[in-house]
Amino acid sequence: MFTGIIEELGEVVYLTDAGGDSAVLAVRGPLVTSDARHGDSISVNGVCLTVLDNVDGVFTADVMGETLRRSSLRVLGPGAPVNLERAATLGSRLGGHLVQGHVDGVARIVAREPADEWEVLRFSLPPSLAKYVVEKGSITVDGVSLTVMSVSESEFEVGLIPTTLKLTVLGAKAVGDPVNLEVDVIAKYVEKMLGDRHVG
Repeated sequence: MFTGIIEELGEVVYLTDAGGDSAVLAVRGPLVTSDARHGDSISVNGVCLTVLDNVDGVFTADVMGETLRRSSLRVLGPGAPVNLERAATLGSRLGGHLVQGHVDGVARIVAREPADEWEVLRFSLPPSLAKYVVEKGSITVDGVSLTVMSVSESEFEVGLIPTTLKLTVLGAKAVGDPVNLEVDVIAKYVEKMLGDRHVG
């Protein structure tokens, strides 16, 4: 479990051939690896990965085919920056929202609108996820916990403060770039519990 508060901008060292049904990803991140052990979880651009080993500030993780198909990890190359967050502990402050690190889909940046101190980003919204995204609700974009400013059936907008622009990959991404989305898991549980029942 994560909070969506990015701890560090890491750097991809390598990704083995992602064309098959699995790959190995190596990422440099001195902060998140400072106490990382085999079996620990680290979120990489919003994808929960399990640490295989940790040597000199670089950790490796297996990435299975399902993850490659459902996320944008497959397009990462050496030198690519990535958002990193260690798993939350029971004593952690919950500065963002409950994030599982289970990517629901990939979106693309549709527009960037700079303001004086902040920026509005608009993203495409996959039709299968639209019902889970609400104005003023939470969404995870490349592992970053964000508040939805506005939403339609095909797009949503978020506002990025200077800290987010500076300390996450979202500050440097361009229109057309892919991002990983994770919707609020509570919405999915509510949907399952209500089933076909209608309110009203």
